[in-house]
Amino acid sequence: MSSQAATIAKHISWRTPVVILACGCAISMLGFGPRSAFGFFLSPMSNANGWGRDVFALALAIQALLWGAAQPLAGAIADRFGASRVLCAGAVVYCLGLLAMAHSSTPGALYLSAGVLIGFGLAGSSFTLVIGAFGRLMPREWRSLAFGAATAAGSFGQFLFSPLAVALIDRLGWLGTLEIFGGLVLLIMPLSLALAPPGRKTPNERKGTTSATQQTLSQALAEAFGHRSYMFLVLGFFTCGFQLFFITVHLPAYLIDRGLSAELAG
Repeated sequence: MSSQAATIAKHISWRTPVVILACGCAISMLGFGPRSAFGFFLSPMSNANGWGRDVFALALAIQALLWGAAQPLAGAIADRFGASRVLCAGAVVYCLGLLAMAHSSTPGALYLSAGVLIGFGLAGSSFTLVIGAFGRLMPREWRSLAFGAATAAGSFGQFLFSPLAVALIDRLGWLGTLEIFGGLVLLIMPLSLALAPPGRKTPNERKGTTSATQQTLSQALAEAFGHRSYMFLVLGFFTCGFQLFFITVHLPAYLIDRGLSAELAG
């Protein structure tokens, strides 16, 4: 057996579909979880810094817009260099954003940390990159299950991190909780090794990559927006994301304002 064949065999031996699926779902959970719990930091951070709630809300609005704007760029880089590299870079930026957010003392610092850094970090560590990697690495018979599981894992992260945020804030304070979240996000880096592209591509894969890279940005956009099903999918995700982001940011503080406990809001 040649050294190249031995390397590929070793590469495949530990990256079974189950391992790839488990690591990808864990990445989806860790990427979406902390972001979905930011609503629990609105009141304590605003009160500690003497801000109106509009400051915190604007920072997260910047985050959501930059996340969406940078997502296609992150996907393009992942197509060219592999999802694992983008996931690692996104996790680092995400972590830096969380740590900077914890120590933000001015609205500008919050806009830069919770808005810009976390927005770009989310773009590079979201479940959409995991789904793209699944499409390349998973056997055909595993793909439907993998796509659904990766999406569900992101939602499970939201379910898990909400009560976790409440418990940690109650024991460690909001600053310590953000720092812990920053450390948890870095777990994406070792997990992303399972989503690294295989060794050398086959001639068919190289041919497919060359064909894809010949398509210009304008051609890709024209193809996407000319596809009716794609437009319906985008509108569905837009509607879901808009209302979900609004609820997760403002509902916890609203319930606390109405006299309910933070635990119940979580």
